[in-house]
Order: sequence, then structure tokens, then C-alpha cells
Amino acid sequence: MSEQAIAIKAQKVAEVADQFKNAAAAVVVNPRGLTVAESTDLRGQLRQEGVQLEVIKNKVLVRAAEEAGYAELNDLFAGPSAVAFSTEDAVAPARILKKFADGNEKLVIKGGVVDGSVASLDEINKYASLPSHEGLLGQLMAEFQFPIRSFAYAVKAVQEKMEAEAAAE
Repeated sequence: MSEQAIAIKAQKVAEVADQFKNAAAAVVVNPRGLTVAESTDLRGQLRQEGVQLEVIKNKVLVRAAEEAGYAELNDLFAGPSAVAFSTEDAVAPARILKKFADGNEKLVIKGGVVDGSVASLDEINKYASLPSHEGLLGQLMAEFQFPIRSFAYAVKAVQEKMEAEAAAE
């Protein structure tokens, strides 16, 4: 192997290691058997959420995972492997891939990394059940509004009671 080829592979390993280090989530899947149309559909769904799906050689993944401090992932890099990287939303890759895999048995989720910790398939499935970032913010806002709304209803009930008493007199 020429020195130039070695340098190119080393650069690719460094790039993938940086993707692992900078990722809020990285989910490893086996995409074997997906048609071009299915693969395009999946990539489009991921892209809408800011997630990038890359098919990467296993040797590169092994070296990059070790360089990034995720050597525990190496068992996942057998057979065809693709990694969905998200730098912003730690839940999006798991949620989208799980939904797609539920409708298409050809896509197999293997595991990954979420918020800097190696995650098993079971953990990825748990993350997949969480709502999106916007959904969580909506739930939080509803929780903040509940006491205020309850107070407003109580004040209105007292006002209506006082008006009814005044009208009765």
C-alpha cells in the first residue's frame, strides 16, 4: 500500500473519530437489503432532522471508535455498517431509525453512542420512544402553564360566585 493511500485512510479515520467525538448521538445500523428508493427515503427523513447517515468501512469505524474512546462499539462493526450522526439532537437518529426499522425489517439497528455514552440496542430503543426536542419543550411549557391556568380558573370561579351573590341580593 502506498504512503498516499495510507495517509488518505488515516485522514478518513481522523474525520470519523471527530464525528464520533462531536456527535450528540451516533447510531450504528446494518442497511443490507435496502433498495435505492428505501435508502433515499431514509436519508431524506434523517436529513430533515439534521442527521447524516454514512456507510463507512468497518476497519475505518474500528480505528475511529478506538481513537474517539468508544472501543466498546467494535463488536457492532461486523457486516455492512452505516452510522447516523447527529450533532444537535441526541434522540432524533434513534427515533427516526427505529420508526423506519419497524416498517422495514431489512434495516437492523445495532447500537451506538448517545450523549457520550455507549448505548446498547435496548437503550437506543428507549431513546427512540422519547419525543423530539420540540415535543419535550412543548410538554415543559404545558407544565409551566398548568399552575397559572388553575389559578386563573380559581379567580374566575370566585368572581362568578361573588357576582351571583351580588345579583341575588
